[in-house]
Amino acid sequence: MTELLFKVRTLEEGLQLFRQHFDYEYFLSHRKEEIDLLCASRRVLAEDIISQENIPGFNRATMDGYAVKARDTFGASDSLPAYLEVKGEIKMSEKPDFPLPDGQAIRISTGGMLPEGADAVVMLEHTDQLSETLIEINKPVAPWENVLREDEDIKKNELILKKGQCLRPPDIGLLAAVGWDKVVVYRKLGIAIISTGNEIVPVNVKPKPAEVRDINSYALGAAVRETGSIPHYRGIVPDDEVILEGELRGCLENREIDLILISGGSSVGSRDYTLKVLNRLGPPGILVQGLALKPGKPTIVSLNQQKPIIGLPGHPVSALMVFENVIRRIINDLKGEIFPFAEQKTIEAILEKNVFSDAGREEYIRVVLEKRDGQLWAVPILGKSGMISSLARADGYITIGLNQEGLYQGQKVTVILF
Repeated sequence: MTELLFKVRTLEEGLQLFRQHFDYEYFLSHRKEEIDLLCASRRVLAEDIISQENIPGFNRATMDGYAVKARDTFGASDSLPAYLEVKGEIKMSEKPDFPLPDGQAIRISTGGMLPEGADAVVMLEHTDQLSETLIEINKPVAPWENVLREDEDIKKNELILKKGQCLRPPDIGLLAAVGWDKVVVYRKLGIAIISTGNEIVPVNVKPKPAEVRDINSYALGAAVRETGSIPHYRGIVPDDEVILEGELRGCLENREIDLILISGGSSVGSRDYTLKVLNRLGPPGILVQGLALKPGKPTIVSLNQQKPIIGLPGHPVSALMVFENVIRRIINDLKGEIFPFAEQKTIEAILEKNVFSDAGREEYIRVVLEKRDGQLWAVPILGKSGMISSLARADGYITIGLNQEGLYQGQKVTVILF
């Protein structure tokens, strides 16, 4: 384990190490629950959905007009119309109890069920009513024109949604269409949030000199909720090895907690006890200590008793940037989504000034977006990682890659939006 402790990993190397050690199949197999479809939006399916029926289940008109046999309209035009006898009307929700004879038409509304023998609908505007029982058709229709066939939308035994899909409003509508009033999904993740440090005080307490309020519990909790997970606020833990170990063991034993976030206690020196505690909690222990990120280098990735524990920097900006780029990806993996690390919202802009970085690490630069003369500019916010105001003012951030030494004024950049 010693060789891992002081080797800084790239973000991708760190995530790969975690994925190699984590048993996703076992984890997900114990997280299934059945819920009502009304509560299923943004939940992740735990099983494939196969339709048990055809949808719409009958040949359905998609226009107001007349149900006909298409061949009876062939060749119809304004100068040489086709004439068909009208045999009544099909009302909505009514099942026709007679077949359609040759040379006849039946009035039908959008959504109505075609009678047996009919294979097209002539739009109302392409007809003229000559009498109660006779219409003139001035435009032909092809077979199945203006008709949704009984299995054209969904076929029986068709796979319509895959395990791992995060359900969106259209997916909920699809499930309702096939009569799925309950669905099996993965249980929401429970994520413990622990702030550590003797200098941390509750937000409702006036800090003394050298003390700071507990920003990270609130900021990380809000970020956790945005992922659709449930935050478990565990409070402030002082710099005490015994107390921290007791708190972490309590989280490991809690079946409602799937992931543990610790802010603070991840830097070398006075916080070494955090590392000792993590390696005592069960195998495999610490996988990564240090990621090639700025801000976020002192990040710890540990896995104990198949429960991830992530040590974040104590500075709020660093902690939130690590959440955006590391923890959010781990959360999406644990949710069982087939499209992990859901697409971030981005926008193209022009960089207002040069920004520089040391090669060998990813660096995240917060930016404000400004529109000038019809162009969008990204204005860097340069501030230390302890300045939460710099993150609150930012509209998003740009990334300087591992092998880049900077970005230059006037360069087009991709801004990842908060």
